[in-house]
Amino acid sequence: MMKKINLNHAMFSHAEFVVYEDDHFKATTFTYPSGVEGLRLDNSKGHLVVLPFKGLIIWDAIFEGISLKMKDMFSQPLPGPGIADTYGCFQFTSGLLGNGTPAPEDDYQLHGEFPTSKMDHAYLTIADDTLTIHADFEYVKGFGDHYLSEPAVMMRADSGLFDIHLSVTNLSNYQPMPLQYMCHMNYAYAENGHIEQNLPDEAFQLRQTVPAHVHPTPEWSAYNDALKASGKLINDLDDPNHYDPEIVFFSQNLTQFTDQAEFRLHLNDQHNFLTTFKTAQFPIVTRWILFNADQQVAAFALPGTSTPEGKAAATKAGTLIMLKPQEKRSFSVTTGLEK
Repeated sequence: MMKKINLNHAMFSHAEFVVYEDDHFKATTFTYPSGVEGLRLDNSKGHLVVLPFKGLIIWDAIFEGISLKMKDMFSQPLPGPGIADTYGCFQFTSGLLGNGTPAPEDDYQLHGEFPTSKMDHAYLTIADDTLTIHADFEYVKGFGDHYLSEPAVMMRADSGLFDIHLSVTNLSNYQPMPLQYMCHMNYAYAENGHIEQNLPDEAFQLRQTVPAHVHPTPEWSAYNDALKASGKLINDLDDPNHYDPEIVFFSQNLTQFTDQAEFRLHLNDQHNFLTTFKTAQFPIVTRWILFNADQQVAAFALPGTSTPEGKAAATKAGTLIMLKPQEKRSFSVTTGLEK
């Protein structure tokens, strides 16, 4: 039997409050010193920390004592109008009207309007072996776009894997709406880690442009040029001195290779991270690697509806989705610590 618990702001304070507990799960509310509300979801393998009223961001993820989250400069989530104001999370929703790094011809902030949106509602649902945190947010602008976004994160009993869901409905009665979405998972950098996928390396190419936030050094430019000439995909994290600034790869349309994409980052012989998704929902995947003293990330698979080079680039490439009036589109990613 499904149970439902509605969450409200009165449930969150600087003192922890257990809102639900059974043999498989525990859900605890709290508030960070910054004032951002947090919800910790525990199972027998570890826990997630989500921000139920702030974009349903997954702030942290730890299973079997292993942190899935990138090294970053943030000790806590911070309030702010954009994701750059609190770029210390494990996962956020990039988009939805425009996604990724805006080009000069684009007119939106980094990774779009949605990542730090204030959710209208949040609630838990509990089944026999799953615990799910849901939220919803209605975006509306006079003379502009109008949509309903419904993100959710589902934890399983006795598992380090979890599902990230998103549904988007164009609430307009007459006009289509642009949709760009990337499930942006900032996985930890694993020294000498090995990445594998059920796709040929030839399905990927190195990013051909240099966005405004990247400041090349002569050494990086030489390495990037050599990497571009070789056509090599980085599958082994064995050269951190060359991953600053970032190294980024984009895929071709994945539907020509497989219906279900699977990516694994092997930390060692015992443990690996997994990301898997339907390519019909996410035809493009991005790989983002960065290593310096402040930030270390191996985002080995970022599923998206397009590359994160902006709305104008997606329009030119023919990958920008146009949702019809009242049309709904749903997405799902399974990810986490597989073993």
